[in-house]
Amino acid sequence: MNSFFAMMSRMKYIDRWALMRNSRSENLSEHSLEVSMIAHALAVIGNTRLGKELPAEKAAVLGLYHDATEIITGDMPTPIKYYNTEIKNTYKDIEHRASKTLLGMLPEEMRYAYVEIFEKQEKDSYLWKLVKAADKLSAYIKCVEEEQTGNLEFVRAKEQTLRHIRQMELPEADLFLRYFMDAYGKNLDELTGGEA
Repeated sequence: MNSFFAMMSRMKYIDRWALMRNSRSENLSEHSLEVSMIAHALAVIGNTRLGKELPAEKAAVLGLYHDATEIITGDMPTPIKYYNTEIKNTYKDIEHRASKTLLGMLPEEMRYAYVEIFEKQEKDSYLWKLVKAADKLSAYIKCVEEEQTGNLEFVRAKEQTLRHIRQMELPEADLFLRYFMDAYGKNLDELTGGEA
């Protein structure tokens, strides 16, 4: 049975931010789409502003599937996942096994095209840095949106996430913050110039 895409469709049932009070819930499917778009944008920024030659489409695909193993493992809260080295390593092993399980749900002749997505390759190490930055930027955007609704639950998470983004020292992420973050504080009329 080739159940890979049926499993992927279950991303929408995995809720994120489970330990936080949310004004609007976010599922893994929504998050993965946003990470994919941001990872693509980061690669394009690298190409257009920093003189790099990054495969933006591949960055987008890596972002799309970056948390797919959570369909099997669930979304473990970050404070638990990174509590200590033993838990972190055990969780990485569980994620690796989940990746193998998901790959096994594809027809054999298709698996080669997905191995590079589910098993990190050294040649894609910089793209994975962009995906990690996109993941953090998506989390930061969620914190900004929650704070704008008056939800103070995300204030500390917002500060910590921005600090993590800055510590990555990734120029593409810094430029994304400079070019695009201010717009997340605007309402629909401001975004469209009143023509929505």
